Amino acid sequence: MTTPTEPPVPPGRSSTVRPGRKLGPIAASVGSTHRAWLDPMRETYLASGLTLSDLSARVRFAKSKISELLRGVGLYPRWEIVHLLAAELGMPNWPLYRLWCQAAFEAHKSSEWIDSCTERTSTLAATDTAPPLDHRAFRELVETDYLLYAQAFLDDDQRDAAVSDTFDILWLSWNEALASHDTRRYAWDVLRATVMSRTPHRDGRPELGIAAFDTAALQALTDPAHRMNQVAESLELFTAMSRLPSSQLDVMVLRRLCGFLPDTVSALLGVPLAAVRSDERHATRFLESVLCPPPTEGNLQ
Repeated sequence: MTTPTEPPVPPGRSSTVRPGRKLGPIAASVGSTHRAWLDPMRETYLASGLTLSDLSARVRFAKSKISELLRGVGLYPRWEIVHLLAAELGMPNWPLYRLWCQAAFEAHKSSEWIDSCTERTSTLAATDTAPPLDHRAFRELVETDYLLYAQAFLDDDQRDAAVSDTFDILWLSWNEALASHDTRRYAWDVLRATVMSRTPHRDGRPELGIAAFDTAALQALTDPAHRMNQVAESLELFTAMSRLPSSQLDVMVLRRLCGFLPDTVSALLGVPLAAVRSDERHATRFLESVLCPPPTEGNLQ
């Protein structure tokens, strides 16, 4: 999930003008799993009122190196410094540690390297394993529905990892989620960004091909020829759906592939019911225009 260099100050917090140069943006080369923990750490730092000089004095690490870490520049950071910064910023260790490990593997770090730079803090990393009570309640409420949405884009392993990472990211930024206009909307944006970062794209559009083999219409058919025709129709539909704007795509996936009622979709997305119905109406018109175009003058003759 990308964030501006200086995000809006959450309610209840005062804006702080920091001396010196502003923190630069995250490097374009930073991968999705690295960004999964780096974004919340940057958000927490920017909302903390601390400066790079403050952090440098507290963790006894060069200010330039902390700046590089918070921008994703240079070598992938060792856990010791990430852990020290997290402690100063009041971030929970356990979800941060899990996301850091995943990103280390993405950065082609070996298990030996991970073990060597975490051995002195491994017991600290394993503490505070229980998220806030309201976070746990929220997860119990929406996790099954999040998995159904993710399954439209990802295979089973990727689906489970994406949803698990979503709740780890939310744990890291739970205060910001609660301070946002709508926690459900904040959480959905995290889920969508996490799922889309793992979804195969073609020409910049997310592919929905996996979902074609899970549709109720397909499962109800026993004749091989009919099943092949249904697969072709489903793939054509999903290709057209991938061209929809993100809000319309989400509504159509939740309504048509997951089978949720409009009220449920509204609650999951954190948007008004009228917006769900509007998105579905516009998406349906677009899909009909692509899949069932009106006859041309030449076809009528």
